[in-house]
This record gives sequence, structure tokens and C-alpha cells, in this order.
Amino acid sequence: MAARDSWFVDVFHDGPFSGNPLAVVVADEGLDTATMQRMTRWFNLSETAFLLPPTDPGADYRVRIFTLERELPFAGHPTLGACHAWLAAGGTPRDPGCIVQQCDAGLIPIRRDGDRLAFAAPPMIRSGPVDPAHAAAIARVLHLDAGAIRAMEYMDNGPGWIGVLLDTADAVLRVVPMRHHPGRVEIGLIAPQPAGRDTAWEIRTFFSDAQHSVIEDPVTGSFNASAAQWLRATGRVEGGYVAAQGTKLGRQGRIFVDYDADGQAWIGGRCTTMVAGRLLPHA
Repeated sequence: MAARDSWFVDVFHDGPFSGNPLAVVVADEGLDTATMQRMTRWFNLSETAFLLPPTDPGADYRVRIFTLERELPFAGHPTLGACHAWLAAGGTPRDPGCIVQQCDAGLIPIRRDGDRLAFAAPPMIRSGPVDPAHAAAIARVLHLDAGAIRAMEYMDNGPGWIGVLLDTADAVLRVVPMRHHPGRVEIGLIAPQPAGRDTAWEIRTFFSDAQHSVIEDPVTGSFNASAAQWLRATGRVEGGYVAAQGTKLGRQGRIFVDYDADGQAWIGGRCTTMVAGRLLPHA
């Protein structure tokens, strides 16, 4: 394999080493899917993004996003981290006001917003109430009584998220889910923060890996994107807000949500390069 430029990027952070780390690797058509998956497992981060030349004439670059288990059509912190790395590598967008990323979910507009990048939340591919049997299973995974759950909805924009609304941020932080579950788990918890805080909502997300372990993600752009759409559609928010995530893990993730005049949600965060270098060639 040829030498390749690569970065470790801290995404959605609020200070050094406080967000969600992402590995980004410059790729080409010679780097096959199996190798990308193997590299992702070696990095052992929640996701790795591979930068490629676009195949859509409307895109500035293309990205493939892998978890330790599988490839995703879209994910939030890899979208911002990949864009940050592409710009750091000298990428110049066709439109200075809007960078366009190509991924398996389609074309994702990204804008620069001061010291932050923000992506346009893609439409959900599944929404609506969770059926009662599935909802009961989710409550069991979370070790929650059904009466503690104020709402539960499909909020799937690619990874498969189910959103669970609780009464308070403290209730979200008290949740101790199952450590293992035989089925696939992609759950996001949402609750309002008390008045006067610098953040309006507390977020936690859990997903299962190939060994069926239930893992908490430090900061999750994809879930925050679907949650932002759901909160607005249900009248729980009117304007932009800042959400906190990663609190229980000792992180200080900050997700900046804004809505434009058409109601489009933009999901923003700070990105910083923590490590930049080259993956050396090997047999």
C-alpha cells in the first residue's frame, strides 16, 4: 500500500481532547473495501473516514465512512472531520460559501460558520412511533420503566437511530444500559437541561458492536441531526440551540444547531487536527 496522508481530528469539541476523535485517510480506487474495514478496526475508533475524488459533478470530494463493524451511508462527526481534513489538505470548494460532500447518502452541503463547520441535516429515511414490542425491548436495554419515557420515535438518517425522550438531563445521565444485547442497538437519549445552562439539551447515544457489546458514543452528529429535525417538528424547539454530549464519559462535546428560513437544520461543531502525518507504505 502506498504512503497516505492521514489525520486524527477532534470533532464537536469544546477544548483539547474533549470531543469525538476521527481518523481520516486519503484514499484512492486502489484501496479496497476490505482494506478500509481492516484499517478502521486497527485504528479502533468509533469511525474512520476515507477521502476520495468525487464521482458526482456536484461534489467537492467523496467520503466513505466505516465503523468497526460496517460501512455507513452517512455519519455526522465523520462528515465534519472529513471536511476539516480535506480543507487542511488544501481542498478548495467550487463555491466558497458551501462545501459539498458526496457519500452513500447523497450530497451533503457543509458551510463554514466562524470557527465551526456545519452540515445540512439529511432527511430521515425512517420516522414515526416505535411499535410497542420494539419499544418495550428498547426500555429493557436502557433499564428504564416505560413510564419514565416521554416519547420514543424512529429517527433514522442512515445508522438506524431510535430516539428516546426523558424528562430531565439528570435522568439521561443516570441511565445505565445493558452491557451486552444480542440484537442491534442504536439508541439516542434526549432531555432538556435546566434553565440558565449554557446548553439546552443533554444527549447520550448507545450502539452495539460486532461482539454485541453496548457502547456509548462520545458525540454523535447523525443522531443530533435527526433529533434536531424531530424537536422542531414536534414544537419542542423554535430556534437554534446548543446540545451537550459526552458528559458521562468525561467529554465536553458541544453540538450547535441552527435552522435556516426554510426550516433546514444545520448541525455544527468545532474541529481541530490533533495529529497529522503519513501512513507509511507496507507490503
